[in-house]
Amino acid sequence: MNNAMIYLFIAIGGAGGACLRFFIAQLVLNLLGKGFPFATLIVNITGSLIMGVLYGLIEQGVIEVVLYRTLLGIGFLGAFTTFSTFSLDTLLLLQQGEIMKAMLNVLLNVVLCVLAAGLGMFFTK
Repeated sequence: MNNAMIYLFIAIGGAGGACLRFFIAQLVLNLLGKGFPFATLIVNITGSLIMGVLYGLIEQGVIEVVLYRTLLGIGFLGAFTTFSTFSLDTLLLLQQGEIMKAMLNVLLNVVLCVLAAGLGMFFTK
């Protein structure tokens, strides 16, 4: 696969990931409100699960590493999961004096995302 195709796959995956992230953010905001950054948490958990599945399938040789790692791992998941948004959400909670919510956000994102990635790998075994 040539470099132009690789960049095209990253762009296509990134566009899809960004659009899905925006959709989920709007949906969760409408359902749960702005009291806690649930949208970022849900996106990070889901993205970690998908990354675990992707990694497991690549490791088993079920899917092609160059195509799927580029399209899904770098493009889609790179735009879909948002550690930078997670960081900003946490910082804003701290600035608002919501120390417990900020710590809960860190704990939930780290623990649940690591578990989701492990679960994704487990699903592929």
